[in-house]
Amino acid sequence: MSKRAVVDAMLEARERVAENPARPDMIRMAVDNREVIIAANGALATWTPPESTGRSPKDTLIVKRATSESKIDWDSPNNIPVSEETFEMLFSDAVEVLSKKSDLYVTDRVLGADSAYALPVKTVTDQALTALFTDNMFRPIPDDIEKSFFSDREFTLLALPYDKLDRDRYQGRLRNLADGKASDLAVVIDLDQRVGIVYGSAYCGSVKKLMFSVMNYMLPEVGILPLHCSANEGPNGHVALLLGLSGTGKTTLSADPERALLGDDEHGWSDVGVANFENGCYAKMINIDAEKEPEIYQAIMHEDDYLNHGSIVENAMVYPNGFFDFDDERLTPNSRGSYLLSELSNIKPSSVAGHPQTILFLTADANGVLPPISKLDPAQAMLWFLMGYTSKLAGTETGITEPVTTFSRFFGEPFMPCNPDVYAGMLGARMESYKSEVFLVNTGWSGGPFGEGERMDIKLTRALVKAAMNGDLAEVDYIHDPVFHVMIPQSCPGVEAKILNPRDTWRDANTYDKRAQKLAGEFAIHFEKAYGNKNIVPEVARQCPGR
Repeated sequence: MSKRAVVDAMLEARERVAENPARPDMIRMAVDNREVIIAANGALATWTPPESTGRSPKDTLIVKRATSESKIDWDSPNNIPVSEETFEMLFSDAVEVLSKKSDLYVTDRVLGADSAYALPVKTVTDQALTALFTDNMFRPIPDDIEKSFFSDREFTLLALPYDKLDRDRYQGRLRNLADGKASDLAVVIDLDQRVGIVYGSAYCGSVKKLMFSVMNYMLPEVGILPLHCSANEGPNGHVALLLGLSGTGKTTLSADPERALLGDDEHGWSDVGVANFENGCYAKMINIDAEKEPEIYQAIMHEDDYLNHGSIVENAMVYPNGFFDFDDERLTPNSRGSYLLSELSNIKPSSVAGHPQTILFLTADANGVLPPISKLDPAQAMLWFLMGYTSKLAGTETGITEPVTTFSRFFGEPFMPCNPDVYAGMLGARMESYKSEVFLVNTGWSGGPFGEGERMDIKLTRALVKAAMNGDLAEVDYIHDPVFHVMIPQSCPGVEAKILNPRDTWRDANTYDKRAQKLAGEFAIHFEKAYGNKNIVPEVARQCPGR
């Protein structure tokens, strides 16, 4: 019997299953179950246990099977294998625990705004809030779902956010914790049987990112490039993609009142253009500013009856009067807001568009040595895509409290299970075919490293991004940065010229040079480790800093 059949049989044997409940009913059930409280403005506030305020990469696993083994890059530290036998135990335990719950909630949705590759997903959970989250983030099933490559390849997701695994039962099968016992949580993907399990992680992002990883595995097989990016479209049809890890500004910078948003995090690029995977956004809320980030702020903070609202605020401080304090990070710097795309003032309802003319790579450089914006030629673009440099910011993962230099290829390595040449080759071919211009944007620090310099002001970054999208940087003069092999513009409309070259923003140029060379050396070490035995085109390899 297939895994889907086992789940369906379990559901059929139950008396109390809320199957695809109306949105107001999901909201009401989450409130009645005390999974959330109603904030003063009508949004829903919730909190997770301390170990579930972010993703847990070390507990995120992929079942290793002969049929898919060669397609997955097991050299990546993010692709952690788990045996077929252990997965069978996890699945059996999850179904047994769900079968004993007093209430279950089921949603049938899809990922993918383009019906040609919309992936149906059935989520089964004991939490009304998790069901509501899937309603926020996943899309309604389209009328023409039968045209999808995946119409007969549905995915099943089991979510038990607050249940914990029997650590003795999984001793020797899951990773050991500090006390020598097995972990009591697991986020597991079986790509062959098309089943996912979120067991013991209450962080809503675990559900979202599991399904993103599934799409990133399945889409290249049908000729579609998945990207960890936001996307928007200007009034003239100009399409832009913004690639970056969590905390680099994808959501903030793409929510532009002058440009229609397709989505803020996950897209596919096919032969006809780009399309959003999702139905909503999942934005970082820490230090959210109504003036600097009006679209996101309003999507969460607009006032409405709670049954019509449905925006979820996760792990933010709320006072007894029902008001949020987004500057208080005692719970976690990774407070999040989940809301429907329709809550934004300027979206493209179809969430599909043509090919991108502009691609922006976002990096939050905590070293403070990268330019606020620089232009990349095709070889440089491929190098930075392969490296995916950023500084991992506090709160995006469990245990991260200070920025950490990281290289995450394709600006999303934890969610890209396939071998690297698959994604790199597809992006290179598309850039060449559609002549997309690529810019590197530093949303991190200037004038010094984290703790000494200042974080790039969002208004400055918006001005630079706007200039890149509008073509204002096409005719300006550039100089070549000999350390990082990028082209630095010497002027930009509406931006003070002296801030464009990062060396000029430091009080001591020699200190800047030492810090820059240190980071370049880290690039060279990582490149050799990650790609030294890979067949990287020499022209691309030469663009690596420090080599």
